[in-house]
Amino acid sequence: MTQHFDAIVVGAGQAGPPLAGRLTAAGQRVALVERKLIGGTCVNTGCIPTKTLVASAYAAHLARRAADYGVATGPVSVDMAKVKARKDEIMLDDRKGVEDWLAGMDGCTVFRGHARFEDPHTVRVDYEAGHDVLHADRIFLNVGGRAVVPDIPGLSDVEFLTNVSILELDTLPSHLVILGGSYIALEFAQMYRRFGARVTVVERGSRLASREDEDVSATVRDILEDEGIDVVVGADSVRISKKDNGFELTPSAGAAPIGGSHLLLAVGRRPNTDDLGLEAAGVRTDAHGYIVVDDQLKTNVDHIWAMGDCNGKGAFTHTSYNDFEIVAANLLDDDPRRVSDRITTYALYIDPPLGRAGMTVDQVRASGRKALIGKRPMSRVGRAVEKGETQGFMKVVVDADTQEILGAAIFGVGGDEAVHEILDIMSAKAPYTTLARTMHIHPTVSELIPTMLQEMTPLQ
Repeated sequence: MTQHFDAIVVGAGQAGPPLAGRLTAAGQRVALVERKLIGGTCVNTGCIPTKTLVASAYAAHLARRAADYGVATGPVSVDMAKVKARKDEIMLDDRKGVEDWLAGMDGCTVFRGHARFEDPHTVRVDYEAGHDVLHADRIFLNVGGRAVVPDIPGLSDVEFLTNVSILELDTLPSHLVILGGSYIALEFAQMYRRFGARVTVVERGSRLASREDEDVSATVRDILEDEGIDVVVGADSVRISKKDNGFELTPSAGAAPIGGSHLLLAVGRRPNTDDLGLEAAGVRTDAHGYIVVDDQLKTNVDHIWAMGDCNGKGAFTHTSYNDFEIVAANLLDDDPRRVSDRITTYALYIDPPLGRAGMTVDQVRASGRKALIGKRPMSRVGRAVEKGETQGFMKVVVDADTQEILGAAIFGVGGDEAVHEILDIMSAKAPYTTLARTMHIHPTVSELIPTMLQEMTPLQ
């Protein structure tokens, strides 16, 4: 028997549950389908658990540096079972909060199974013991993504970890080799080095965090190598072979093999769109499997929307939640919000963190704009000096003609928070002089941003 709803939401990540809340509050009957874990990547295998682990790693790192602050301490050890237990407790509490919210949501029925389209308005939900058939006027996809497993010679012969399975470790690897040199890879690299493991990062390209400007990439590498992490770049022909106590990874022809106990794959993400039956609904995807959407997140099928990681418009919790806000604003609030209205922003959560907003300097140069740039090392930021955390720098680039801020990188202690004041000025389309003339609290990281903006020079 087919069950009829006003809307079907497939996926209970960061966009699905709040959209269900808005739709049910508007009097609609909603079916929400989730085949794995309520809360999606962020709650279960992304932001919540990883940043909890980052906090434990930071505590260990700071304890080892205690003497720098005049604090006497003994040898520092890390109990990985307790670290994992803390992570699990925080993650499970967060998941339960979303589950309880959905369970108490009037008008929302949760189906725990695998959804596939049967036609543009019909979704079949399969379970081990049977199935349900759901029909709705509107359908919203929030199905997320998963780790890419590359085709590497010898990989099938060894055990490997992804960003999901590494979260289940409750013992310390003797030597963690990480294949990949971008955001997820770098966070796990520093985290496990601080837990006490030997860590090697192997990157195919010529530098780490290659989407960033070269000064950011170089600083990232310096920070990691200063903590004892080995970095190998130019790994253009990786081969893996099994050994008695682990594996060996050869990064390129003629290179010495790297022996490791644990291998983490962190070479990218792919959308969970290959088993949704999208062809039965007529929904288009691009060459990488991302669902093609317009500026208001509608697919080529007029009554179907795609939100979050599966649409290729951003692979962050905040972009997924903003997708929900855009869809809800257009459908329920007569507010024509668009994806193109938002400014690119994100963070890299190594320590110190990198907060990013808008364009990189390389992108500004490529645009041909006449621009100004301001840059200040964190060693000239009083708060960073007081905290004994002076690695990194801050920089801002502005349009010389309009005086609007084009982009910023705040790479240092508090950078993931301080960047928001720049983001807000950018969103308001106010000139950079508005921020340059604002009085800030001393002593903070943010107080030096106006000073930096008063010292702008032409971008060469």
